[in-house]
Amino acid sequence: MSENAKWYVVHTYSGYENTIAATIEKHVENRNLHDLILDVKVPMETVTEITDGGAKTVERKTFPGYVLIKMVLTDETWHLVRNIRGVTGFVGSGNKAIPLTEEEVAALGMEKCEIMVSYQVGDTVKIIDGALKSFLGVVEDIALDKNKVRVVVSMFGRETPVELELDQVEPIAH
Repeated sequence: MSENAKWYVVHTYSGYENTIAATIEKHVENRNLHDLILDVKVPMETVTEITDGGAKTVERKTFPGYVLIKMVLTDETWHLVRNIRGVTGFVGSGNKAIPLTEEEVAALGMEKCEIMVSYQVGDTVKIIDGALKSFLGVVEDIALDKNKVRVVVSMFGRETPVELELDQVEPIAH
């Protein structure tokens, strides 16, 4: 059942985000709903504030008034979350909760997707997507954090570095 879980956004009274997240987690424990409600997050960012007393680093809510929940939407989970004091509703249309898309989840950085690459610097790869599809090149640099790979391609007798996404190239079987 938990593979059907999606991220939903709950609107809350501002300032109650952490309390509501803790309350949801307590309900999950008490009612043994671990298979239906998998994760509850209050997105935070670390910011450096500069004041008269100098610079200090503080945690700040990225989206004040919102809590993100990864759950399987059933009548039971909807009512459980909806009836918590301080929750004003799910983000969606009317009473229908609409889950975040995969792109939105990725943009929020809610789930880190591990990208496994089967090539390394110095390997010859084939470009399998984009304008240079079917060109061969040598991997010069891999930036996993940016999802980029730099490949040196020989075009018109010249070595040209090209930056591509990690999944746009594949290793050549020797």
